[in-house]
Amino acid sequence: MQLLPSQAPTTHNLFTQRLPWIQVAPNAPYFITEQGTSWTPIGQNDAITWPDFAGLFRRKNMAAVEGHLAWLAAHGVTCLRFMLEYCQTENRYLERPVGRFQPNMVRLWDDLFALCERYGLRVLLTPYDTFWMWKRWRHHPYNQAHGGPCKHHSQWLLCPDTLAAIKNRLKFATERWGGSGALFAWDLWNEIHPRHAQGRTDGFADFITEVSTHLREVETKLYGRTHLQTVSLFWPVLYEHPAVADVIFRHPQLDFATTHFYHAATIDHPKDTVQPAIYTGSLVREALEQLHQPTPFFDSEHGPIHTFKDRHRTLPEAFDDEYFRHMQWAHVASGAAGGGMRWPNRHPHVLTHGMRAAQQSLASFVELIHWPSFQRRNLNQEIQLSTPAFAGFACGDATQAIVWILRQDSLKKRGGTMLQHVKPLPVQIKIPGLHAGCYRVHLWNTLTGDSAGQVYLQATTGQLTVDLPEVRKDIALAIVRV
Repeated sequence: MQLLPSQAPTTHNLFTQRLPWIQVAPNAPYFITEQGTSWTPIGQNDAITWPDFAGLFRRKNMAAVEGHLAWLAAHGVTCLRFMLEYCQTENRYLERPVGRFQPNMVRLWDDLFALCERYGLRVLLTPYDTFWMWKRWRHHPYNQAHGGPCKHHSQWLLCPDTLAAIKNRLKFATERWGGSGALFAWDLWNEIHPRHAQGRTDGFADFITEVSTHLREVETKLYGRTHLQTVSLFWPVLYEHPAVADVIFRHPQLDFATTHFYHAATIDHPKDTVQPAIYTGSLVREALEQLHQPTPFFDSEHGPIHTFKDRHRTLPEAFDDEYFRHMQWAHVASGAAGGGMRWPNRHPHVLTHGMRAAQQSLASFVELIHWPSFQRRNLNQEIQLSTPAFAGFACGDATQAIVWILRQDSLKKRGGTMLQHVKPLPVQIKIPGLHAGCYRVHLWNTLTGDSAGQVYLQATTGQLTVDLPEVRKDIALAIVRV
């Protein structure tokens, strides 16, 4: 796998504006910068061929891409999930042939990392687009038919020569771009799956150990430290192969856990905007129960994939905005880091302005919690609401809590969105587990992204009671001991 001489990595010359690296907080399952300040992943999945970033290739429209990144940063977006290549087409392979890194693609990533540095955005980077790589395997440069290392796509995780190619790609990538704090973390393998290993899962742990160790050795030699690592999983695989949980949630070399929240009856093909949120809350709780020690977790991919890909329909924008916002708040209030990362599944393949407003609202809200000390546990089933008209989502520790309540009795019979002129209801919320003392309760309007006021309340006997006189649709609470 001989690299072109002109492709020798030059990472130390690429980045003049150094973003601090991201790390896991030492005392909480959330993220901080190396300088100790809170950092929350708020963003979505993107691809180098999609409309917002297509101008990077051959520098066709750099101004548009830069303007878009500036706009994202202004809307509170902090993190973008990308794949190093996106092989739905034939002209975005990072290597062609294997081991020969394409100059146009290398320059594209040089430019993208430099722009992310400039606007303070970070990238969750995965080396392969395993979906289209699988679907279009007969075209891929890693296919043995094109001089690549692997005879069949069912052998990706088993073939020694493919493992060598994976290591080489990661080595090249971190030598080239790993010096940048814009690299948040590595998703070492997108949606690791038994079909990538001839239907087996028993080799997953060894594969991750091999790849992780190699990357850590390279980064430690180069930088004296390593970027965070995770491996993503298509959530339903957990039900078919429960042993995979040991790898995804408990592998000793993975720094945080990520899964992809797809569920056929709710998230994949939503009939309304409430049930996907309720199911998201239950999935977060299941995920946190899999973690045997406090570890960050978030959903790094979700969206109406069946509606879009199989039924060829883009959700109406008003419906999709509400569906997106509800899932986002269910995610963070249940104890995950950030609001989850949407796969657009829209035409065009971009997020709406309403979704950006929802991200901006969350970005303002997260400033109310002290994440480096927040040792959350999920409280979705433990909080008590005075009325079944609302569903509750919550997480907390002894001195802080997050609560979000969502109206579930006022959906339009046609369209599945919430009624606009529903009568507000009083709601009493009881949050367990808080130490006795005085608490500031921030009330947050999730739709407008504004404070709805604050109250000071006293917790006694391990419980805080909050009485809300009127709630129409939903409201979020950030509860902090004074």
